[in-house]
Amino acid sequence: MKKIAALMLSVILAAAMLPAFAEQTSYSETIISIDAGDHEIPATVCLPTAEGVYPAVVMLHGTASTRDEAGNGYKYAAPVLAEKYGVATIRIDFMGNGDSTADYMGYTFDSAVADAVAAAEYMAGLDNIDADNIGVMGWSQGGTDALLCCGWHPEIFKSIVTWAGAPSMVLDGFFAEEQYEEAKANGFFVMTFDWREPLNVSLEWCEDVMNTDVLAEFSSFEGPVLAIHGTDDVTVDPDWSDKIVEASSNESSKTLFIEGMDHTFNVFVEEDLHSLYTAIDATGEFFAATLK
Repeated sequence: MKKIAALMLSVILAAAMLPAFAEQTSYSETIISIDAGDHEIPATVCLPTAEGVYPAVVMLHGTASTRDEAGNGYKYAAPVLAEKYGVATIRIDFMGNGDSTADYMGYTFDSAVADAVAAAEYMAGLDNIDADNIGVMGWSQGGTDALLCCGWHPEIFKSIVTWAGAPSMVLDGFFAEEQYEEAKANGFFVMTFDWREPLNVSLEWCEDVMNTDVLAEFSSFEGPVLAIHGTDDVTVDPDWSDKIVEASSNESSKTLFIEGMDHTFNVFVEEDLHSLYTAIDATGEFFAATLK
């Protein structure tokens, strides 16, 4: 109970710190846990408080991050989507991240998509959510998972937004042949970070990365995609957003390149977070138009 109370306090304090145009509290946030069988999925649900039925979006975080995302990017985004655009959201911690007590060794493409589906089904069961209008968004590797969600479950997800989406995880300094060989020898390789403890990354995830053509899996999806990227992203090449849209068969799919924005949407270098809020507004406008 103390942990839950502390988490709720952190949500209240975070809301109080939002920029002025997001301070109006015409939304509510609730921390929940979803039973996924062999593990629990920690999640935060953000809902508009006005009466009505609303579309919902599942928010997927990137590698070694949490459901609030880098610099609280998702924590800032969710209230704006609810209040300004009438879009409910659920943001989740993947296995081994954030408040998840599961072992990160269980994280794979299959587990990530299954967790996203479980989150979508939770939202669809709420009285004020339109179960026929659920979208998904993902940041970095969360974008990878979001693309797979749409390719594998088009019956659930109607539209998608990627933030610095990474259809290929084979990137310099992140995952390459050296890490793959380590995983084949030990069953996992150790991924290290500047901001958190290391993660043991399973051989199964490595096999997923090596053997899954994410864009080919996504290409069967008929809904629209908005691929948002910063021109100064040196972690995931901005060209990937063009490739995401090229893989889409929907004429409404489009890219948005934000000049001078990095992989973490400048959340650590801009006091006013104007790049982040440009992305949030574009995301809200897109989902409001496509989830109806």
